[in-house]
Amino acid sequence: MTAISLTVNGKRVEADVAPRTHLADFLRETLLLTGTHIGCEHGICGACTVEIDGEIARSCITYAVTCDGATIRTIEGFDEDAEMAALRAAFRRHHALQCGYCTPGMLIAARDLLRRKGGLDRPAIRREMSGNLCRCTGYMGLISAIAEVMAAREPALPRRTPQSWLGPPPGPGVGLAHTSAVPDAMPPATPPSRQRATAPPTPAALAATAVRVNLAYGEDPDGRTRLIQDFVLEHPAHAVWALIADVERLARCMPGLSLDGPPAGERVRGHLDLKLGPIAARFAGEGRLQLDEAGHALHVDGRGVDRKGGSNVAGSLVCRIEPAAGAGGSATAVHLELAYALTGPLAQISRGALARDLARRLGEMFAANMARQLSDPAATMPASPLAGLALLFQILSARVRDWLGRLNRRPRA
Repeated sequence: MTAISLTVNGKRVEADVAPRTHLADFLRETLLLTGTHIGCEHGICGACTVEIDGEIARSCITYAVTCDGATIRTIEGFDEDAEMAALRAAFRRHHALQCGYCTPGMLIAARDLLRRKGGLDRPAIRREMSGNLCRCTGYMGLISAIAEVMAAREPALPRRTPQSWLGPPPGPGVGLAHTSAVPDAMPPATPPSRQRATAPPTPAALAATAVRVNLAYGEDPDGRTRLIQDFVLEHPAHAVWALIADVERLARCMPGLSLDGPPAGERVRGHLDLKLGPIAARFAGEGRLQLDEAGHALHVDGRGVDRKGGSNVAGSLVCRIEPAAGAGGSATAVHLELAYALTGPLAQISRGALARDLARRLGEMFAANMARQLSDPAATMPASPLAGLALLFQILSARVRDWLGRLNRRPRA
């Protein structure tokens, strides 16, 4: 048994649970909050939808032990919520419920949609709510109810920072920022120290900094995955080393990586946000780094944990540079070697052809960001989680093109 402490519907709860206990079972059987319904038990139907730290998630595929320290809100916790009251009334008016089994999860998902977006037409609402299934109503009343509340309440609702995901439930820990409902003409003031005159990089500017990355991919005898990446930057070695030695500046080049503060001696803490299609995770951890000035090499050993999803990662990174051959000192060869072990639910994406394509794309992004930092130290790095939906689409598109190319090259009978 594992001791957990969490807040459920505003009340502090402490309990001992088995590691295999799902959050839905814990809510229903231990806390007797039976408004959370269990349907498919595969995270598909949405009947078990709850809020975890302000983001909706499937409680039937979330382990209770991963919610230690989290804030949970079930359908019973929305009794005094104005937006939920408006939805309940609209559901009654439009006959948006029959047997009622899907209704708790449907209401929580609909409220989340109202807080994220506004002004949607019926087809868009249907797409957004496609992650919640109903076997009775035919969805027409559901869509009408949501559309009515959205039209009536849109101006007064708070907005969120726009993000992308597949379907309505982004899951916990995706880092969406809640902002006040302020007019578009009055954006929050930017501190002078953070203001920058230059505009965000255009696609042409990003293409200009593209760097070709050579990738080797394998598995060690101890089960760790090993990635070796080599690329050349059109900058002298002393400039590249100055970037690598400045760990905070180097971290900004890796999509999704953020440090909690400057290194404390050899120790550094931070988190890595992963967003691959519907998969979202945040690995928080600590690393030990060593700089070899004479050998122009950086060594990092670290580990991290995704508390919401239950995945763990441990690994080491070596970054070594030297003047590129035949460049007369004007270019630098960069050698990266990463060895890691990923356990838990995300281990399924750490191997195979898709993982190799993902590693190559991420290596290209990291190298391009290094090139941009070297050309303009004040450049704004693209702020995006590691491996966004657009990157996933690029990877799959490349694989389809490769498959079609092989098909066309086959000898015909």
